[in-house]
Amino acid sequence: MIYLDHAATSWPKPACVHEAMERFMRDVGASAGRSAHRLSLEAERIRFDAREVIGCLLGLNDPMRVIFTPNATTALNMVIHGLLTRENSHVVTTGMEHNAVMRPLRALEQSGVTVSIVPCQSDGMMHATSIEERIKPNTRLIVVNHASNVCGTVLPVRQIGEIARRHGIPLLVDAAQTAGAWPIDMHADHIDLLVFTGHKGLLGPSGTGGLAIHDDFNLDLLPPFIHGGTGSQSEEETQPNLMPDKYEAGTPNSVGLAGLAASVHYLMDYGLEQIVAQEQKLTSRLIDGLDEIDGVHVIGPMELNQRTAVVSFNIESIPCSEVAHHLDQQFDIMCRPGLHCAPRTHRTLGTYPDGTVRFAPGPFVPIEEVDRAIEAVTTLAEQRLNV
Repeated sequence: MIYLDHAATSWPKPACVHEAMERFMRDVGASAGRSAHRLSLEAERIRFDAREVIGCLLGLNDPMRVIFTPNATTALNMVIHGLLTRENSHVVTTGMEHNAVMRPLRALEQSGVTVSIVPCQSDGMMHATSIEERIKPNTRLIVVNHASNVCGTVLPVRQIGEIARRHGIPLLVDAAQTAGAWPIDMHADHIDLLVFTGHKGLLGPSGTGGLAIHDDFNLDLLPPFIHGGTGSQSEEETQPNLMPDKYEAGTPNSVGLAGLAASVHYLMDYGLEQIVAQEQKLTSRLIDGLDEIDGVHVIGPMELNQRTAVVSFNIESIPCSEVAHHLDQQFDIMCRPGLHCAPRTHRTLGTYPDGTVRFAPGPFVPIEEVDRAIEAVTTLAEQRLNV
């Protein structure tokens, strides 16, 4: 089997992830931050380790500003709903956003929030100045996708961050596709709030994700999204204001965080630069190979420094869902067709409403498997000509 669906969920996971989660379930098992006995303290130590290593990966100084949520979608909702509460709030976003951003924004439009969507080019690229042109006196937030889950296009986040900082507007970055797969430095990139997920580039388990908050961001601007038990200040019936408890009500996914801590340590030890280099090698092979096939159209930028390892394409006259079905059934290749929960992106790319076939190799996919995928697409493209 050839697994090319890492943009949805990376698989298989490093062995250390399995081992850390099994060790937690066998030897720890307690709730972090809920008791004073040794097992609870060990669970809390593991959770803090996850905060610390993720903060290090993202360039944060204070690990207590790494907030854990069940997924990136929850973290995005936390910020979007939290910062757009003032009357007549305005938000700027782009034409490359996932529904995890667009649906909360559309919901808030019903209560009076106005949304400006910056158009992007047909390959997903954009100029940062397009963001600045849409800033208004009542702009409360800028939210952008770091890299597209459809075609891998990387947006100019650092330049956008400079603009946001100059205007005093918080910048929220959806890094679901880049955390663990692309260099990120929240200080150098001027990112106030960054959302990550554990089960993609970070190589961790599903059900893990979170929000990283810049060391200088004013926490008073962001109210708690969920209220409830934290194990701290239990005598109070209001949510604690201390970090990270302000944003982490409820029992945490401790076993998931054990796996996440192990996976991020693995990434740090392996080296992010090496991960990026391996993925670029695979991406280059895919783009070059697919682009040479008659009837195949590759979507997105062709330059490797402008994209992650996510490659979308279509074969003329064959619906993308049918292509993916044949790749699975005839060639044992796993990929994802359709709109990828990002219809706004597909409108930008000109692939709406049908969508695309998406190949997304992880860093450890053998180059031979990429070649087999190209051969399979070649076969399907040739078969179409014989129909």
